[in-house]
Amino acid sequence: MAADSALLLSLVEEYVSGLQDSKAKDTATAVKNGEFTVLQLVEALGLSLTSSQPHTRARGVQLLSEVLHECYGGLTEKEVEVLLVFYENRLKDHHVITPPVLQGLRALTKCTVLPPGSAVSMLRSLFQDVHVQSLMLTERACVYNMLINLMAIREAELKGLGPDFVFGFVQSMDGERDPRNLLLAFQIAKGIVLRGYDLGKFTEELFEVTSCYFPIDFSPPPNDPHGITREELILTLRDVLAGTPRFAEFLLPLIIEKLDSDVQSAKLDSLQTLTACVSQYEHKDLAEFLEGLWASLRREVFQTSSEKIESAGLAAITAITSCLSRSVLNSDSEDSLNTFLELVLKDCKHHLCEPDLKLVWPSAKLLQAACSASFRASCIITAAIMPSLIEQYTNRAQCSQRRTLLEVVQKFIQSVKTCQTSESEDSVFVAFRPSLCSMVFSALTETNSSLQVTACSVLTSLAQQPGLLLDSDIELAVDHLTRLLLTEQDHTVSVAVVDCAGALAELHPAAFISNFIPRLKAEMFSEPMDQDNNRAESEQLSHHAVRQRCLSALAAVSIKPSVVQESTPVLLQVLSAAHTGGFSVEEVVLACRSLQRIAEQVPDSEETGRCFHDVIIPRLLSLALQAALQGEDGNRSPLLEEAVLSSMVPIISASCSRLQPTLALQTASRAVSLFLDGDVSFLPDNSFPSNIQLLKQHSWTQSQMVCLLVGCVCSLPRSVEVPRVDELLSALEEMSCSVLHPLSYTSAAKCLSGLLNKKPQGDSLDSRIHSTMKRVCSELDSSSSSVHTQAFTLMIWVAKALLLRYHPLFTTLTDKLFSLLDDAALGPLAADGFSLLMSDSPDILNRGCHADVRIMYRQRFFSENSAKLVQGFNAAPQEKKPNFLKALSNIVNKLPKQVQLTELPALLSLLLEALSCPDLGVQLSTLSCLQPVLVDPPPSLIQQLEALIGRLLALTGSPDMEVRISSLRCIHAVSQFPEHEILPVRARVLRALARPLDDRKRLVRREAVHARNDWFLVGS
Repeated sequence: MAADSALLLSLVEEYVSGLQDSKAKDTATAVKNGEFTVLQLVEALGLSLTSSQPHTRARGVQLLSEVLHECYGGLTEKEVEVLLVFYENRLKDHHVITPPVLQGLRALTKCTVLPPGSAVSMLRSLFQDVHVQSLMLTERACVYNMLINLMAIREAELKGLGPDFVFGFVQSMDGERDPRNLLLAFQIAKGIVLRGYDLGKFTEELFEVTSCYFPIDFSPPPNDPHGITREELILTLRDVLAGTPRFAEFLLPLIIEKLDSDVQSAKLDSLQTLTACVSQYEHKDLAEFLEGLWASLRREVFQTSSEKIESAGLAAITAITSCLSRSVLNSDSEDSLNTFLELVLKDCKHHLCEPDLKLVWPSAKLLQAACSASFRASCIITAAIMPSLIEQYTNRAQCSQRRTLLEVVQKFIQSVKTCQTSESEDSVFVAFRPSLCSMVFSALTETNSSLQVTACSVLTSLAQQPGLLLDSDIELAVDHLTRLLLTEQDHTVSVAVVDCAGALAELHPAAFISNFIPRLKAEMFSEPMDQDNNRAESEQLSHHAVRQRCLSALAAVSIKPSVVQESTPVLLQVLSAAHTGGFSVEEVVLACRSLQRIAEQVPDSEETGRCFHDVIIPRLLSLALQAALQGEDGNRSPLLEEAVLSSMVPIISASCSRLQPTLALQTASRAVSLFLDGDVSFLPDNSFPSNIQLLKQHSWTQSQMVCLLVGCVCSLPRSVEVPRVDELLSALEEMSCSVLHPLSYTSAAKCLSGLLNKKPQGDSLDSRIHSTMKRVCSELDSSSSSVHTQAFTLMIWVAKALLLRYHPLFTTLTDKLFSLLDDAALGPLAADGFSLLMSDSPDILNRGCHADVRIMYRQRFFSENSAKLVQGFNAAPQEKKPNFLKALSNIVNKLPKQVQLTELPALLSLLLEALSCPDLGVQLSTLSCLQPVLVDPPPSLIQQLEALIGRLLALTGSPDMEVRISSLRCIHAVSQFPEHEILPVRARVLRALARPLDDRKRLVRREAVHARNDWFLVGS
């Protein structure tokens, strides 16, 4: 014990007299370890604490406070009680002792064993003996943190102080200027108003001491280490001011005053605070200020030049109206909502009737904002303004004015929808239903395209309101939409009609099944576009345009399963009719895209899954097979075209990727049996020969059907096991290395890669990869082989499949790919192959097809292989270097921008070399890589400024427009480099930029002007 006592006295002496601050930490460690208690420390500090020198007493208290800061969790209630008495007495001591005393009290406020009543005693001493605003920043923060701690653990005791606590806090905060402390003070004030503390007669004082900072105009200094933001202060202060209705009589006049400010940020803050506070208020809190608020808000919407302020003003109108709508009316009380809406209608309604309609939109926006607040408000406003709008529409003759009025009506319909309490509730527009329908249908019969487009939008809004369109109205709407679709040539009108039809079909499918789809079908199959017809070319083009619109509309309306079952047979019939030449290749492709859109947008359900599994996929396969067999007889069908087959694949992929597991397995089994065994039993047309072997055909018409197999088996979920997969892989490998037709061998390679990507890890997968690699390498290494391109295509797709899943055998394929960059024949192809490896594939090996795609595979590939590329470039002969540059450019260009910024400096010399490569693709890819780096150039780039400028200026004369534009953008970015670095090349750049100013392309001239303007300013 004597040794411990001596140690303690030594630590105290060294800290107090020796001014060794590190001894406080040693003392705290000793207390934590139980070598002595806090009370023993107090005893050891006896001489220091009773010294006649204030600074000595301050050092003693400082040591005790620092130890408490570390050890407050181990204190007993008795120890805390003794320490509190000590510290409260010290508050009456010399002012130099106050800071360490506050630190000690702050540590005690964190104790969970704080004795009952101690919080009140502590605060009484604090408020009585300490003038907070005379303290330094750190000590003031200490006081605020004490209050926050006590409010968290002793709320009941603090509330027992009543208004005295609020008064003490007001005195402590009054005059605070530091934003860090203001944030703490606002948090305390927020707790006071939100947790129900008694404000008593100090309500106005609390408001005044916080509202004097409203609106916040603080701007943090650059690189502020404290992280205090203006937005944080704004939101915390807003929570205080909007926290209690008792502030209403003070806050609302203040907001009205601040809205007269010329500072945009002050206006915005005021409007947002108004919106926040009225959500807490009752109608009686607002009643006195309604006229002043309305006058200010009306001015902001009518005269503002800022969209943000206009939006905030409209939000405030909505919030006020919503607040007033919550009022409960008594027989003797004034209806505040009516009072406010009368003000709004008085100032806005007449603008809707002015001949020039100049102020119609600001007025309409104000009315719509109020209308969207509540059902009561919407009833009052619509009853007041709808008759006027309908009358205006009837009396106006100009289409532009009618369109404006229709747009206003639509906005009102949409605003009312937001405040409707239930779907079953009748719309406030029910009384005006006949007039609204008449307006819309008359607009649809007009010849003005913009009026027709607006009418379609209004019709959509009407359909979305319950009870506004009867069955007869829907039928009439469908008639109008059908007529416009078949007769109107304007593209904007047809797009609006298709969108409107899609929205209505989702709500009223029966009308479209019985009327819309049959009429579109009749029109598409009328007067087939036969090559022997005698119609004028313009009529043929017109009929083709009608068919395009019909095909697009069929896809748009096919959302409900009942509609899908009626529309998809029509689209399949289009494909079937193509055999006889009734439809062009372009129209068949459009039909396929419509089927794809349906497959992607229709909701997942067993009903729609069955439709695709039982009808659509078998029909597509049947049509393609029929076309393939006919092609051998010389009657070439449009379905043999690569564009058509390629557009069929996404239909099958999209539908297979969403099938239920059972149906997906059945689809895969059928497809595998068809392609391996020639099993056509599931196809709708069984007139096919029984000995079909699609994967062993050298006839391109049949072999290219393998692309449809890609859609059938490569888009299935990974949980669905493809049957006979090893047999299928062998057949695909053989096909991809033997057939000569590009679509056939490319599709076979894709299909094989898609299956390998999903095949479970194990010996079976490894042996298959080894077998494929052996076959590929033997073909590529054989100088007499005639299928080098086919083998390379297979290799690159297998490499991509393995790269995406991080398979370890991928590196073998990568090494082979790098070795091919030196090959005279395959070098350029290998360089392009890196682009395929790094790019997203839209039809296979993507997450939509359930492929095994690991995160950041591009970054991993780059980090593992960039060094190999650099070494290969350095070792390659001059004539082979462009291949390495192109490969590098293809890799880097596909990396995320952030990765490019960190990795490009190391590859800078190669990228500058790539700018001199004659390949336009390499130049463009390299320029796109350089652009983000030039914004924040690394030192290595600035060191090579001369070489960079020389190469960029040379590219401004490139024969390719995109290269010229990109090089000029890079030159423009260089103008932002440090002036002392670029000043020596300024004259040279300005001379060189004179030539692009006369470029024959306007886009090039524009970039040249921007770049030259900034270069002229260098050094000015």
